[in-house]
Amino acid sequence: MLRSGSACEDRCMALLHRADLNPTKLELIAGWLPQRRWYPGPAAPQLTRVAAFRFDDPAGEVGIETMLVSVGPEKIVHVPLTYRGAPLPGRDDWLIGTSEHSVLGRRWIYDACGDPVYAAALAGAVLAGTEQAEELVEIDGRLERRAPSMAIASTVEATGDMPVIEGLGGVMDSDLITTIVTAPVILSVMRCLELYIRPPSAAIPSLTCTWSGQSNPVVLAIAFRR
Repeated sequence: MLRSGSACEDRCMALLHRADLNPTKLELIAGWLPQRRWYPGPAAPQLTRVAAFRFDDPAGEVGIETMLVSVGPEKIVHVPLTYRGAPLPGRDDWLIGTSEHSVLGRRWIYDACGDPVYAAALAGAVLAGTEQAEELVEIDGRLERRAPSMAIASTVEATGDMPVIEGLGGVMDSDLITTIVTAPVILSVMRCLELYIRPPSAAIPSLTCTWSGQSNPVVLAIAFRR
């Protein structure tokens, strides 16, 4: 669950709970991945979580987490998720499943590419330089900072000029990417990550990431203003 100040004026923060999920996120993803057009792994994957980070929802209602998951030797897929306390109307096709959270109750977990809150967060990160959320974990009534397991950066200079995204015009999977069409921006979300290809120049606004053992920036998404 996320919470922060308006438009990340100070720092974006993700307030997390020490809790159990049943089924777990990896269990839900393992059943969902083989149905994806872009999925490159076996029919019954044994998944390993590689790294993750979170975006902030300024409204404090939707959890937004990006997970990188290994599905085989040097095969890493990009699975952004949103967590909601109620179903997202009209987005059943993007529902991965539901899970019981031991603190928050039932959570509806979506492929974030079908969620407009994620599209707004991703566009802000690529085009306006919005940072990933600082993760705070609630433990016995105290908030403790959790070190991020990956870092993100935009290939363009931060401007703070946030695109206003109020809905999605269309979302389409292909063999390698998912394309999210909105009124102000088109987003291309890389699904099967290319670990050894140099990121594009600043002329192509992109979001890159690094994590332990992967110092070469890897492209997560590309954005174009319409």
